Amino acid sequence: MSRVCEITGKKAIVGNNVSHSNIKTKRKFNPNLHTKKFYVPELDEWIYLKVSAHGMRNINKKGIYQCLIEASEKGIL
Repeated sequence: MSRVCEITGKKAIVGNNVSHSNIKTKRKFNPNLHTKKFYVPELDEWIYLKVSAHGMRNINKKGIYQCLIEASEKGIL
């Protein structure tokens, strides 16, 4: 199961854990993803999306249908 937001395209990035003695080990920074059910009135259906918190803010601002169009144009969805 991939950890990628279906609206914004956010995905895990790699960084370092840095200890008190300054030893660095690799780690992952995963996006804040949630599986949510959205109603799309233009399509008259419910859809499930894996979206980040930032993606939910975009949906609240622009609307689900507009976000789906933009994501498909970018090739994310």
